[in-house]
Amino acid sequence: MLKAWLGEQLKHKHLSADDFTELLIRLLDYGVLCRDESAVEQKFYDRFVQCEALVEDYLGMLALRLDHNRRFGFVRVFPPGAQVPGMQDEDQQPFNGGMRARLNQTEVALVLVLRIEYAKQLREGRVDEHGCVLVSMESLGIAFHNLLKRSLPENMTERRMLLRRMRQLRLVQYQHEDDLDNGEAWLRIRPAITSFVTDEALNGLLEGTAAIDNSNGFSENRPHEKIDERSSLFESDNGCT
Repeated sequence: MLKAWLGEQLKHKHLSADDFTELLIRLLDYGVLCRDESAVEQKFYDRFVQCEALVEDYLGMLALRLDHNRRFGFVRVFPPGAQVPGMQDEDQQPFNGGMRARLNQTEVALVLVLRIEYAKQLREGRVDEHGCVLVSMESLGIAFHNLLKRSLPENMTERRMLLRRMRQLRLVQYQHEDDLDNGEAWLRIRPAITSFVTDEALNGLLEGTAAIDNSNGFSENRPHEKIDERSSLFESDNGCT
C-alpha cells in the first residue's frame, strides 16, 4: 500500500521508484549531499530538492531528520537522538551509535579545529558566496598545535587519508591531493561544518581548553570529550565524542 502511494506521488514529480531508491541509498550511505561537490552529487541534490517532502516523510518514519541548507546547497541526515541545529530536541536516544560516523581521535580533533577556524573567519567576515572559508595547510597545522598541542600527521600518506576523510564528510573541499603536501596549499571549509558540530558543542570545547596538559596534548578536562554525543553525527573509536 505504501509502495503504491509513494509511486503515485513520485509520478507527479516525474520520478520513478528507482530514482527515489537510488537517492535514498546515496543519502544514507554518505550522510550528506553537497551540490557543488561534483556533477554526480549535483544530480542527487537536485533530485532531493524535487522530492524533499517525500524523503523527509519517508525517513521520518525511521526517526531520521534532515538539515537542509538551501542557501548553500547541502543536506545532511541525522540519526535518532542527534541534536539538529534549529530543531527542537526529541527524546530519541540512540542505542549504540548506529548511523553516527565513527572517527578516530585525530579525526575528531581535526573536525573540532576546522569548526573553530570556520567560526573565527565567519566572525571576521571572510566567507565567500558559497559560505566557505579558506584556510592554508600551514595555518591549519598551527591552529591544530595551538589548540591541542599536537601536530598533524607528518607522514604524507596519513595526512592525505585524514583530509580525505574530512572531504568524504563534506566538511572540506580541495582540488588535488598532491597539493596537500605543500604548506601553502589551501582548503575550503564548508558551511556544513556548522551542522556537524553545533554552536553548543563548540562552546563546550572552548570552555574546556583553559588548562592544557602538555603530557598528552589535551586539556585536563579533555575538551574533545566535552562534546555531547547528541551534538553531532560523529563519535570517536574510543567512545569519546
